[in-house]
Amino acid sequence: MRYLPQPATGDIEFVAVMHALSDQVRLRLLDRLSDDQEHACAAAAEGIEVHKSTMSHHFRVLRESGLISTRQDGRNRFVSLRRDDLNTRFPGVLDAALSAASALPQGV
Repeated sequence: MRYLPQPATGDIEFVAVMHALSDQVRLRLLDRLSDDQEHACAAAAEGIEVHKSTMSHHFRVLRESGLISTRQDGRNRFVSLRRDDLNTRFPGVLDAALSAASALPQGV
């Protein structure tokens, strides 16, 4: 088991977070992770109609921006929201993003 590289809390950049939040697919993924539980990548992406490689890209953008943490166990990857880190770094930004995500139309 190992964690994929991600920025430390103090290294999370506002511009990177805003870039990651600028896509509806990534917002939908964050909404699914908002229960603060760890999810298998496949389960988190279920029902979002994008190609598997595109979904991998979206998970990478979220991880590299500091929004999620990714744990690899064998061939499986598990993701979780870094709520505490984000609230420490940029209070209120994550709550605003999750509010916007919950208002997205279905099928995105």
